[in-house]
Amino acid sequence: MLQAQTLQSLEQAAQYLFVPTNEAECNQLIKLLDNLIDIVRDDESHPLANLMDVLGVLIETYETQTIPEPPSDPTAVLKFLMEEHNLKQKDFPELGSQGVVSEILSGKRALNLRQIRALSTRFKVPAAAFV
Repeated sequence: MLQAQTLQSLEQAAQYLFVPTNEAECNQLIKLLDNLIDIVRDDESHPLANLMDVLGVLIETYETQTIPEPPSDPTAVLKFLMEEHNLKQKDFPELGSQGVVSEILSGKRALNLRQIRALSTRFKVPAAAFV
């Protein structure tokens, strides 16, 4: 049986630890997690580190179940990565000539499997990002 002090502590924690059922509750957990991150920082042995993990799982589960993942647009992904890495069409010899890269970026040509693998390796992202 739980000791009275433990039970009281759990009752107090229950107001902060719950499975979110709407965006407001999820935002409440996110705010709590942000505060804990400021306290714990990189100290994995901190007494609150495990609580951060639990909050992360609760938030991730809610988001996975309620926020649809947008469909992937390979051209948009490639353009984003080009911008992030300050790259130009000429910087992609693994895709082919500059003309081929231009056709890919304009949507006139789809990426083939070899190109997808090369981009996945180069940018260290899942190949699925380009499908």
